[in-house]
Amino acid sequence: MAEQDCKDINKKKIMAIHDAMDVLSGKWKISILSSICYYNKRRFSDILNDVEGISNRMLSKELKDLEMNQLLQRTVLDTKPISVQYQLTDYGLKLKDIINNLSDWGTEHRKVIIGK
Repeated sequence: MAEQDCKDINKKKIMAIHDAMDVLSGKWKISILSSICYYNKRRFSDILNDVEGISNRMLSKELKDLEMNQLLQRTVLDTKPISVQYQLTDYGLKLKDIINNLSDWGTEHRKVIIGK
């Protein structure tokens, strides 16, 4: 493969990572997705309890953003009071391996930094 072809391929890969980070960036999105991924279906209050430090307002904003990017499905349940449940879409489920790999790396990193 020619050197220019490699540069073009690498540039496209870097652009793809940039696009992915645009959707997943911020302090909360990966944690929110992880909560829903590990439990399959989560109500708003469940996610609020899972993601330490997030406010109601920020969680609501991030959920709307993730739904807009077709990673989450929002379902209004017929309960009293009304509750809302979130689950990953088929498209969002494609992030499961990435979330698991991040979890494994995070566990290893903690050991490296803190020590055995």
